Amino acid sequence: MGYPNPFDERSPWDENPEPPKKDTTPMTDASTGPAPFKIGFTLKAGNSFDAEWLTPTVYGHSAAEVAQRGSELLSALKAEGLIDLTAKAADYTRSQYKGSAGNPGGGSAPKRFNGGKVERRDGGGGAGTPKVANDDCPHGRSLVSKANWSALFCNGEDGDKCEPLWKQKDGSFKANK
Repeated sequence: MGYPNPFDERSPWDENPEPPKKDTTPMTDASTGPAPFKIGFTLKAGNSFDAEWLTPTVYGHSAAEVAQRGSELLSALKAEGLIDLTAKAADYTRSQYKGSAGNPGGGSAPKRFNGGKVERRDGGGGAGTPKVANDDCPHGRSLVSKANWSALFCNGEDGDKCEPLWKQKDGSFKANK
């Protein structure tokens, strides 16, 4: 296939007297070069993101080849016990996880949806929220820290919020009454 010479004397807006010839030579061997067909599988052990996943990918030079290889792959994963081994390895890994400071179990506290807002089921304000002695707020509190102040705000509904607790110079939290 030839392209016009951009440096010839013709204007690019002139009509092309003869269209370029199409390459009609057939491909002789479709298995040379990169495999243009691909399929990926996602095998999840559970319906949540903390369950283990296997994500193998199969490539081929035709759709039929990819389908055949995909079938072979899934059969081999089962026959060789890779799916069971992955589940056991994930269980072992989870049993070894010690969590981070302030969050010994890892992950986050369970949440619930209430009145258009996400609320924690335990009523707490999350990892790092200090517990205050004699705090009678039944809704739980969230810590908000800015450049020169910190406060614990009530997680209750608007109109039913408890008084905020402000961080004092000694590090404790108190209501400003």
